[in-house]
Amino acid sequence: MNVYTTDKIRNVCLLGHGGSGKTSLVEAMAYLSGITSRMGKVTDGNTVSDYGKEEQKRQFSISTSVIPIEWEGHKINILDAPGYFDFVGEVEEALSAAGAAIIVVNGKAGIEVGTLKAWEMCEKYKLPRFVYVSNMDVDNASFRQVVEDMTNLFGKKLAPFNLPIRENEKFVGYVNVITESGNRWQGKEVVPCEVPEYNKANLQICRDALMEAVAETSEEMMERFFNGETFSEAEIRAALRTNVCDGSIVPMTMGSNTLCQGVFTLLDDIVKYMPSPENREVAGINMKTNEIYHADYDFSKAKSAYIWKTIVDPFIGKYSLIKVNSGVLKTDDLIYNVDKDIEEKIGKLYILQGNKPMEVSELHAGDIGALAKLTAARTGNSLSTKNTTIKFGKWEISTPYTYMRYKAKNKGDIDKISQALQKITHEDLTMKVVNDSENRQLLLYGMGDQHLEIIASRLKNEYKVEIELDKPKVAYRETIRKTSDVEAKHKKQSGGHGQYGHVKMRFSASGDLDTPFVFEQEVVGGAVPKNYFPAVEKGLQESVLRGPLAAYPVVGVKAVLYDGSYHPVDSSEMAFKMATIQAFKKGFMEAGPVLLEPIASVKVTVPDSFTGDIMGDLNKRRGRVLGMNPTTNGKQVIEADVPMSSMYGYCTDLRSMTGGQGEYSYEFARYEQAPGDVQEKEVAARAAKVAENNSEE
Repeated sequence: MNVYTTDKIRNVCLLGHGGSGKTSLVEAMAYLSGITSRMGKVTDGNTVSDYGKEEQKRQFSISTSVIPIEWEGHKINILDAPGYFDFVGEVEEALSAAGAAIIVVNGKAGIEVGTLKAWEMCEKYKLPRFVYVSNMDVDNASFRQVVEDMTNLFGKKLAPFNLPIRENEKFVGYVNVITESGNRWQGKEVVPCEVPEYNKANLQICRDALMEAVAETSEEMMERFFNGETFSEAEIRAALRTNVCDGSIVPMTMGSNTLCQGVFTLLDDIVKYMPSPENREVAGINMKTNEIYHADYDFSKAKSAYIWKTIVDPFIGKYSLIKVNSGVLKTDDLIYNVDKDIEEKIGKLYILQGNKPMEVSELHAGDIGALAKLTAARTGNSLSTKNTTIKFGKWEISTPYTYMRYKAKNKGDIDKISQALQKITHEDLTMKVVNDSENRQLLLYGMGDQHLEIIASRLKNEYKVEIELDKPKVAYRETIRKTSDVEAKHKKQSGGHGQYGHVKMRFSASGDLDTPFVFEQEVVGGAVPKNYFPAVEKGLQESVLRGPLAAYPVVGVKAVLYDGSYHPVDSSEMAFKMATIQAFKKGFMEAGPVLLEPIASVKVTVPDSFTGDIMGDLNKRRGRVLGMNPTTNGKQVIEADVPMSSMYGYCTDLRSMTGGQGEYSYEFARYEQAPGDVQEKEVAARAAKVAENNSEE
């Protein structure tokens, strides 16, 4: 592939609901630009962008892929992002590298939740965008309805650039609003035609709206508009480019991906109207001067880049996908990783076409490429020269809240699983592995149940190791509410030295649930020698790890050793430790033992219409709704305290209740006493486990 300068580059991310036609649009673009000689199909698993085995098996995108396309002397880096919410981290990475977006809407299904989310993301990142309505060859697909619905939702900034021509309910051509001309498809060719009568009224409305937008770009234009002057096509296109780049106009166009209709026009419009990197800004910090460094995709400045995505594939190896923020990267350049404090020779430069690496001699500012086998590089790292050390800010990646417990199917695979998961975390920032040692479980966090299921499937198919996913144990705690006074004696005689330890202890609540226990001694007269006090404390340390009530960690206990006795020959540290363990079990169970459950502080963001359902559901989960606050985009944030045990499966339930529009976050708040039925259930489960272990012995 040729080397392209900054002004000839367009970085465009495809967004939209799952199944709206993003991947098939990439196929049509690849075919038209000559990358492929035939168009692949998602159902056949042979598309350029969905190259992963999981993607081919499930027939939807899981990770973002880059397809660079050469068009009319320009390079368009198409970033095909997933549409399903479990893979939002991939979308956020893609948006950090994109300079514009195309929101793909299924012409038959119309506006879906993914459409709304795509629009919100473009607003958040201030990205210029197009709306492309796909599946126009399908019966009942309605461009007019999508335009109407989008305009009602997002205002008059939406401007149709083309209108469909239909004959006998078939999509046969389009009317260009800018040139007011009709066009028909004849095979692969487009031939001029008359504008159909039924299009003329709509064409006039769209044309007038466009002319108003053009007039608003300058006072001179406005004056000419009011004087009744007509603008030349060149003036219209120049003004529209300004409008599109600043987001004041969002062009709407349409086509059929499978028939390759409307895609040629879309590629032309990307080149004509979407911004090149030189029209966008990017800044970092010069670590040597501590000043803001305006890289701004300027090829004449010192080299700098950042890693926006990592691919770790058992078959193609490790690639760090980069966006060049300034300067020109060349083969064999020395590059300094600011975050890892490592300078490396980058060797060869690549661009990736799906999973196919292609060598290039250089990458100009604003371009997207890939570096192979960078030693310690991770997603989000900044790259620059050692002389001009630049660090760029990291973008926001969604936090995973759905988690499950996982176990190795084969115990011999534990290390392999750990290594494989580490590799996956390098490329998937929304996956997290947590070792919950207190509850003896390994937890796998993701964006939803499907995300976790796909990770398990990848481990099996790509790394040849298997895990079982299960409901996680809740991190309950045990404490006491009353006081007790007990004594315990550990005495054994078996020839030679015996064992003798005798303690009298009081147990009560310490009031501090952040520490397991507080130990004090009030022994007088040497009833228990001082050198055995550490053994008593050690006995307490062991006892609080698994409480006597239901085998959960103990918190908030005060233990006072006030008396006891010893034997000058048979007493030992071990004997006093064992006596303390006995005393703790007895004293704990006599001091009103209770189970404490973790409470999460939950925030649920939903459209107004769902607030009643959400609050009702939170109440069913034993949650306490604390209040409701409106957000700037017309949604409500419901705040509640909910037991962690009730949060299992909440991600799926929330999406089901809100049609995918609800989002939530939570953090641990505190421990509270669990209701009697919860405590009874946990105690019974512990008793059953003990009985099961005894029967096995």
